[in-house]
Amino acid sequence: MAITESREVVIDATPDEIMHVLFDLESLTEWSSIHKKVEILERDDEGRPSKSRQTVKIVGVADEQVLDYSVHDDGVGWTLESSKQQRAQEGRYTLTPEGDSTRVRFDLTVDLSAPVPGFLVKRGAKGLMETATDGLRRRVLEVKGGK
Repeated sequence: MAITESREVVIDATPDEIMHVLFDLESLTEWSSIHKKVEILERDDEGRPSKSRQTVKIVGVADEQVLDYSVHDDGVGWTLESSKQQRAQEGRYTLTPEGDSTRVRFDLTVDLSAPVPGFLVKRGAKGLMETATDGLRRRVLEVKGGK
C-alpha cells in the first residue's frame, strides 16, 4: 500500500540557496537523523548528484536505497531504483519564490514491500516530513549564516 505525504515550509532564503543544500547530499547525514550514510554514484554534466545510494533508518527499520534524481526549473525530484524495504518511492521538492523567502513544498510517496503497523507508519511519516522541511530550513539558514 502506497503512502503519500505532503508538507510546506517557508524558508528565508532564495531558491538557489535551498537548491545548494538539496544538492549537497554528502552533508545529509549532518542534518537528517534518518540518513546514516550517503554515497554519490553518478553526477550530471553540471556536477549535481544524479544517482545516490543511501542507508536510512526510520522507526527502527533500516534500508539501503538507490535513488535517481531529476532537476526541474522549480526544484528537484527523485525516484527509487532499488531498495530492500520499498517497492517504489517518488519524492519532490518544489520551490516557489515569495519575496525574499521561498515556499518549499515536499511531496513523498512510498510503497513499502512488507506490511507495517499503522502507528509506525504515522510516526515514521511525521519524523520524515519534519526532517524534510524543518530540518531543511535549519540547514539552509545555518549554511546561509556561514556565508
